[in-house]
Amino acid sequence: MDEKFKYQFDSSLGILFKYYYGLISIEDIESSWEFAIENGLIPKEIKGFILDYRNSNFNLKIEEHTAIANFYKKHLDVFGSFKIAILTVEPKDIVIPILVGSEDEGYSSRPFSTLESAIKWVLS
Repeated sequence: MDEKFKYQFDSSLGILFKYYYGLISIEDIESSWEFAIENGLIPKEIKGFILDYRNSNFNLKIEEHTAIANFYKKHLDVFGSFKIAILTVEPKDIVIPILVGSEDEGYSSRPFSTLESAIKWVLS
């Protein structure tokens, strides 16, 4: 099976980077976060998240954005009060992060097209 995601914690920034590859479904998003939670891949000293979709594309129906938001809300013990920056370059892939952001409660998410702006926002 091809790798669809990987994690990298930058301790100097306090940001957990999550990189996605290929076509990404709602099941991929949820199962990869469950894997990270169950295996202790999210450090306690985290300041925020950057989800990098620049090497992937969403394979979701528009209405599935609520499942992503609901997953984050269900896991506020992990995501609560943190900023989640979503990096994407394809115009068609920006729709899902915008819609997820409209459902934010207890955490903040926002799409970005550059790494620099995503880091700046997460740390602000």
